[in-house]
Amino acid sequence: MGNTNTPPKLLDQVRDRIRIKHYSLRTETQYVQWIKRFILFHGKRHPQEMGAAEVEAFLTHLAVVGKVSASTQNQALSALLFLYKEVLSIDLPWLDKVVRAKQPQRLPVVLTRTEVQAILVRMSGTYGLMANLLYGTGMRLMECVRLRVKDVDFERGEILIRDGKGAKDRVTILPESLVSPLQTYLLQRRVLFDDDIRLGKASVYLPDALERKYPNAATDWIWQYIFPSGSFSIDPRSSVERRHHIDEKLLQRAMKKAVQTSGITKLATPHTLRHSFATHLLDSGYDIRTIQELLGHKDVHTTMIYTHVLNKGGRGVRSPLDM
Repeated sequence: MGNTNTPPKLLDQVRDRIRIKHYSLRTETQYVQWIKRFILFHGKRHPQEMGAAEVEAFLTHLAVVGKVSASTQNQALSALLFLYKEVLSIDLPWLDKVVRAKQPQRLPVVLTRTEVQAILVRMSGTYGLMANLLYGTGMRLMECVRLRVKDVDFERGEILIRDGKGAKDRVTILPESLVSPLQTYLLQRRVLFDDDIRLGKASVYLPDALERKYPNAATDWIWQYIFPSGSFSIDPRSSVERRHHIDEKLLQRAMKKAVQTSGITKLATPHTLRHSFATHLLDSGYDIRTIQELLGHKDVHTTMIYTHVLNKGGRGVRSPLDM
């Protein structure tokens, strides 16, 4: 058992490398967990001693015994690719040949306008506002949760989504009907911020090196999360006690409850509101490129999936039986 102290040291190297590359805390947690599982699966052997056979054995075990989905298996592979290429600097041509699990091509669940209304009318307060924002802007759940005061431009009627999926910024619409409710909400949010200032706990997490670049920005109103957590917590990276953004699980639960009480039988989640946003815009005659920009899709083919779920049945073709 001479190398039992290797995994912790190796995992620290992984964490350092992830932080240098500015990956999110979530990615860090997931990657470290997968690498740890890989090492333990092979009896604590050092990854340097292992190769294609071990990686494939681990991925096969996940699929066959763990019955994980294709996306979970691919996440494990990404973590191991990161370990070998970025941390151990081992260029392994065989890693590129490891087959990624094929993602099943599923059509997204889309709600009708009536169903969206039935859900939104049953959601109130902060969660109601967030759900309306998701449907009204097409944002992803975490993009909404991470919104900061400066990201909303009331004058231009825009919301700036910073560092979205794939570290891309984009602009989406601020629905006119949400201007007044959002401004009213921000007045209450400001009161909470002023209270935090008095407690000396108003500093907020800032991405990358912004904290060093702008030392006062962390306690500036414009950098505050619009939807804050109800309590303070310890930042796992800096060990500073501060108020983080709201936990997205709370919104997921609130929406689940609204879906159940409305009697809708579809498996609708907050992400379904994004799918519905896209489909309803297509339905209203907006072109696919515009929708691609609003959603922040890298490839228009991703956006094309919504043409298959338009409420016209079978791609808008009329059955000969009805003619």
